[in-house]
Amino acid sequence: MRIGIILIVLILTLTACSGGSKLNPMLDASGKKFVLMEVTDLGQVSQLTGADSPNKTDKYALYGTDLGSMINAEDRTYFVFGDSFGERPPDMTGGGGSLWRSNTIAYTTDKDPADGITFDGMITDEIGLAKELLPSVKVDYDEMTKIPTHGLYANGSLYLYFMSVNHWGDPGKWDVNYAGVSKSTDNGQNWTQMESLKWPGDSNFIQVSPYKVENDDGKSEAEIYFWCIPSGRFGGVQLMKVSESNVENLGEYRYFMGLDDKGDPLWGTDMKKARSVVDDTAGELSVVWNPYLERWLMTYLKEGRGVVIREGLTPWGPWGEALDLVKASDYPGLYAPYMNDRFIGDDGKTIYFSLSLWDPYNVFWFKASLQK
Repeated sequence: MRIGIILIVLILTLTACSGGSKLNPMLDASGKKFVLMEVTDLGQVSQLTGADSPNKTDKYALYGTDLGSMINAEDRTYFVFGDSFGERPPDMTGGGGSLWRSNTIAYTTDKDPADGITFDGMITDEIGLAKELLPSVKVDYDEMTKIPTHGLYANGSLYLYFMSVNHWGDPGKWDVNYAGVSKSTDNGQNWTQMESLKWPGDSNFIQVSPYKVENDDGKSEAEIYFWCIPSGRFGGVQLMKVSESNVENLGEYRYFMGLDDKGDPLWGTDMKKARSVVDDTAGELSVVWNPYLERWLMTYLKEGRGVVIREGLTPWGPWGEALDLVKASDYPGLYAPYMNDRFIGDDGKTIYFSLSLWDPYNVFWFKASLQK
């Protein structure tokens, strides 16, 4: 009888530990405080795309493009671009030009971000030009384009999250039909849209930044967290998650509903009841775990101010105040600041990120130092 009681107590203790977030510092705010004081040493390292870049992407008929979110898949990193164009007049500002493709992808095995990123190649068509991966109708007020917002590698496949844009409106505003997902099982060469995996166009889950969190016990499967904003650049950040094995099942996605009386996160299935984790006007956000701070980092465009950075204690917060990363006054027409935890220096004290500039409508590589 005594042995049985001891076993029961031991089982209950182990169950309580394995069921909580205390094992994983990424998910535990206990005893933490904000440590990020400022960001210094901002600098442009290189240009990633265009005829003037070291990658000379004009050889793929890619003279102008934007975005540049990244997916790590084994030894490769994929750079995912938005509306891409062939030849353009030299004085042209913004999107436009010949051979319009709604989306393109470059890939690299370059692991040294300090001198820029050298592409190994691009996903191309049969004649060697950068290939449109997710076809779009290209009709205004129908489907103007399909813009990839971010992607991930799970279960041995690539997943690309995108928004079907109905109409580009005033600056920073646009309407979408829905947010969707396409899947590739052949290293990005071909993509199949998953018709059962869509979020409504008026929801807060249109543009996403995913991050896979491994379970420290080595037994439970990884969970993928998605920080999400609506269409445009004037919405707040909400949070959803799903286990890696269920990434294709919309019914298995769970939405952050706030905190219980113990400060633990609540999750539910009704996206309309989701709570914000950051109340701000966020555009093109990116979230990674930073090993130097041992905190989460979030970057996004704040219209009129520029690119800002926030520090988070857990995926659901609390999140610190927005600090300036790149000022709009220094780089007019900036947007889409995307980080990647593979590209850091000094154990994470130096961060690298892609950044789009409306003029000359190409993607650039930046770095900055974190001070704590």
